[in-house]
Amino acid sequence: MTKRTDTPCAWDERTQLTTFLDYARGTALAKCEGVSRQDARRAPLPGSPLMTLCGLISHLRWVEYYWFQVVFLGESMSGPLAEATDDDPDPEMRLAVDIPLPQLLAEYEEQSARYRRLVADHDLDSKAQRPIGDGRHVDLRWVLLHLVEETSRHNGHLDVVRELVDGLTGV
Repeated sequence: MTKRTDTPCAWDERTQLTTFLDYARGTALAKCEGVSRQDARRAPLPGSPLMTLCGLISHLRWVEYYWFQVVFLGESMSGPLAEATDDDPDPEMRLAVDIPLPQLLAEYEEQSARYRRLVADHDLDSKAQRPIGDGRHVDLRWVLLHLVEETSRHNGHLDVVRELVDGLTGV
């Protein structure tokens, strides 16, 4: 894993946005370092049976897929998100407990590298191919900001779950 930093190497908008997203991604990865296979699959919160380290990393991976490939690029939905229903709204989290955490982390890192290239190849003002819930077409800048927020919020969940499964804090 590369060293995490929230200080960009340049002060232009794109570099600042991508630095913060990479920092949040790196934080998610760091929160999973050294956890046992069993603890990675444990759901310690009684009211949240899908909230495992595996489930959260899978969710982060598929959230980025959704925003970059489905909304921004306009591709068809595939993978576990295509199977979501009202009764099973987060299949990516449910299915993740059967996938080893190192595999989930590697897939997330590989995908992040692809999305770094996608972001580098598009103007921040480029509009998404698909509208969001209110009918508007967001731009790439909004997608990046949204993913910084989403990843950072789930890093808080990773904090809580990690502390409850094995006592590790402060990553």
